[in-house]
Amino acid sequence: MANAAPLFAFEVRSVIELILLVFALIIQGVALVHAITQRSDAFAAIGTLPKGGWIAILAVCLVLTLLGFGPISLFGLIGIAAALIYLLDVRVGLRDLSDGKGFW
Repeated sequence: MANAAPLFAFEVRSVIELILLVFALIIQGVALVHAITQRSDAFAAIGTLPKGGWIAILAVCLVLTLLGFGPISLFGLIGIAAALIYLLDVRVGLRDLSDGKGFW
């Protein structure tokens, strides 16, 4: 009975890490797809990194998260932060630059 508690703790940790991994991959994937589908001149118009820079940052972070570093590692946290910055700042600027009726 004394060995049941550590096994349960490892199972709970693995489930939490799986949920965080799925969340990180979804956020990073959505940000990457959105960056790929936008016009490159729009990034310069809102005064942010160029389109290639955002695609490179988001793609490298997504690949590092997929390669097994996970969402709790330094690369995973940087990837989540970069994707959230893109989605919450750059995407909004791109949407405001257009007529406001974007796909996303």
